[in-house]
Amino acid sequence: MIPTGSIHEILDRKGNAVWTVSPNTTVFEAIQLMSEKNVGALLVTEHGKLIGIVSERDYTRKVALKGRTSKDLRVRDIISEKVMNVTPQNTVEECMRLMTENRVRHLPVMDGGKLVGLISIGDLVKGIISEQNFIIEQLQHYISGEHR
Repeated sequence: MIPTGSIHEILDRKGNAVWTVSPNTTVFEAIQLMSEKNVGALLVTEHGKLIGIVSERDYTRKVALKGRTSKDLRVRDIISEKVMNVTPQNTVEECMRLMTENRVRHLPVMDGGKLVGLISIGDLVKGIISEQNFIIEQLQHYISGEHR
């Protein structure tokens, strides 16, 4: 089954809260914020402009595994600067393909140059499961002869 729906619909269900940090934030503070907000990545902004993304994966690979300390490092030292983004009009299928091909788990959502959300692979999977459950329910009602 090919997933349908737009990122706009995903953001409508999820909400469009986006947590950001500056490049001068310590890695420790960024990890604390991720834990507090229960998210796996934060967008890095400077002067209102998106300049990168920092994730738990960045922390694991660029700090923990290299024996560095998160209280001494700044986010700018470990961010991923090549950030792909999508628009609210992109489809779930397009975003799944983009994430899979580029091995990323988070995509900022931009609309007219303005940051309007952040989606994760988990958000897309939840959307697909919700869509499938709706279709199954509709088919069950159809088969049983119940009409709404």
